[in-house]
Amino acid sequence: MNICVFCASSPQVSERFREEARAIGRYIAEKGHTLVYGGATGGLMDAVAEAVHECGGEITGVIPEVIVQKGRESSLPTALFRVGTMSERKDMMKEYADVFVALPGGYGTLDEVFDVLASGMAGEHDKPLVLVNTDDYWGYMLQQFQKMHAEGLAYRSPRVRLTVVQSAEEAMREIEENLSGEVQ
Repeated sequence: MNICVFCASSPQVSERFREEARAIGRYIAEKGHTLVYGGATGGLMDAVAEAVHECGGEITGVIPEVIVQKGRESSLPTALFRVGTMSERKDMMKEYADVFVALPGGYGTLDEVFDVLASGMAGEHDKPLVLVNTDDYWGYMLQQFQKMHAEGLAYRSPRVRLTVVQSAEEAMREIEENLSGEVQ
């Protein structure tokens, strides 16, 4: 299974978030799955990719040229694709992924999460998204989702398959118990 992980590339992340990223990375490699991610160095991106690499797993990175030019290209991916733009990056990651996992992140991660949700709602895919809400990181966004539904500005659809969990351990259990059979 190709598991696409969205997460922060900022080096200024808590050790708790790093541990969660490492746990997801170890899980991906130990189960024989492939990590699909943004291909950049730093923060949780490094943590998840390093864990996959250390456990001998496969890594597919998709990196836009603007990040390559900043010297942030990771040497860890077993396959690395350079693309022109951030939008091309998202499109390629969505194409390769069987399931998405979102760890804490910044604007880029938010963009990726919303893109997966919106494109799923539009019917472009029906791939599941597991949102890892470590230390209630996504709490305000989840409140906004509730407000959008309450105001009739968003609706529930079977095509949007969002599961919220509280830890990497719960994310791994969700993938194993509820998702792995349907996407392989």
